[in-house]
Amino acid sequence: MSKTTETFPIQKSDEEWRKQLDPQQYSVLRKHSTERAFTSPLNNEKRQGSFVCAGCGTPLFDSATKFESGTGWPSFWQPLPDGVGTTTDRSFFMTRTEVHCAKCGGHLGHVFPDGPPPTGERYCMNGAAMKFEEKK
Repeated sequence: MSKTTETFPIQKSDEEWRKQLDPQQYSVLRKHSTERAFTSPLNNEKRQGSFVCAGCGTPLFDSATKFESGTGWPSFWQPLPDGVGTTTDRSFFMTRTEVHCAKCGGHLGHVFPDGPPPTGERYCMNGAAMKFEEKK
C-alpha cells in the first residue's frame, strides 16, 4: 500500500490506536485494509447528518452528498472542506487515489472519476472508518 509520509495534527502510537479502535476499525484506518462490500450499516444510512472519522471525529462528509453507487460501500460525491486528503496508491498493480482523514491520516477508501454530477467523483469509503452523527 502507498503510505503517506505526511505528518498529521493528531498523532498517536500504534498501541494507542489499537486501544481506541475495534479490530476492524484498526485494520481499515491504520493498516489500509478494506471491509467486505455490503457489510457496513453506514451503506444504508439515510438520515441527515455528518459522517465523521472513527479515529478522531473529524467531519468528513455531509449526508446530502451521499448517493447509492451499488458498489457495497458508502459513497459520496464530495467531502467536507478540510476533511480529507489524498495520496497515490500503487498497490495491487494499479494506480488509484487513496483518501485519508486530513487530521489523523486514517485510511478511508479511494476516490474514482465515475460519480454523479456536480463533481463526477465517487468517494468510495469504508464504513468501518467512519461514524455517523445525526443532525439535531
